[in-house]
Amino acid sequence: MVELNNKYKIGKRRFGLINWIGFYTLYKKETLRFLIVFGQTIIGPVLTGILFLIVISVAWGDDRGEVLGLPFIEFLAPGLISMQVIQQAFSHSSSSILMGKMMGNIVDLIGSPLSAAEVTLAIVFASVTRSFIICIVSIICFNLLVDVNILNYYYFFTYLLFSSFLMGSLGFIAGMWAEKFDNMATVTNFIIVPLSFLSGTFYSIDRLPDILKEISIYNPFFHMIDGLRFSMIGISDGSTIFGLIYLLSFSLILWSVTYFLYKKGYKIKS
Repeated sequence: MVELNNKYKIGKRRFGLINWIGFYTLYKKETLRFLIVFGQTIIGPVLTGILFLIVISVAWGDDRGEVLGLPFIEFLAPGLISMQVIQQAFSHSSSSILMGKMMGNIVDLIGSPLSAAEVTLAIVFASVTRSFIICIVSIICFNLLVDVNILNYYYFFTYLLFSSFLMGSLGFIAGMWAEKFDNMATVTNFIIVPLSFLSGTFYSIDRLPDILKEISIYNPFFHMIDGLRFSMIGISDGSTIFGLIYLLSFSLILWSVTYFLYKKGYKIKS
C-alpha cells in the first residue's frame, strides 16, 4: 500500500519532463476544432480577402498607380493575405479559451495532466497551423486573380511562424481576460482591426508623415505584413532583419505573459 501511495501520489508528475502524448492530444483537438468547420474557419477568411481585393481593385482601377514600383493590385494582395493570417491566429486561440470559460469545460483543461507551458503552446501552435493553412490556400486562390508567388521561403516561413505565434499568444491572453463575447469584440474592434489597417496593408508607409512613419516602425502588425509581403514581392518598407528580431522578441514576451497568467489561473479559476 505504501508503494502504491508513493507511485500514485497526488500532484506527482509521472510523464517525464514533457507530456508529449497530452501535448499532442490537445494540439490535435484544437486543430480538429477548426478543421471540422473549415468552411467557416478556412474558406471564409480566404473569400473575405478575395472580396477585398476585387472591390478595392474595381473601386480604384488603374488610377491608383504603382506602389513601391509595382502595380497596386500586386502590392495589395500579399497585404490582404497577411492580414487574414494574423487576424485568424488571434481568433483561434481567443475563441478557444473564451468558449471554454463560457461553456464550463475549461475545468477539463485545468484539471488535465498538462503543465502551463504544454497547454499554452498546444493552443498557440494550433493557431499557427490554422494560419499556415489559410496562408497557403489564400496564395493558391489569389493566383486566380493576380500573380502571387513565394520568392523567399526563409522569410516566408519565419515571418509566418513569428506572426501567427505572436497573435496566437495575444489571443490566448485576450481569451483569459474576456468574460463574454462583447469583451472580445472590444479587443478586436479597437485593437486588432485598427492596428491591421494602420500597418501598411493598403499603402506604403513612405506616404505617411514622418511622425506617423516613426510610430509605424514600432507597430508589430506593420512588421508582420511587411515581412510577409517582402517574401512574396521582394520589396519591403522597413528592415526585414529588424522585423524578425522585433517579432521574435515580442512573441517570446507575449508567450511568457500567457504562460504566467495561465499558471496563476487568471480569470479561469474561481
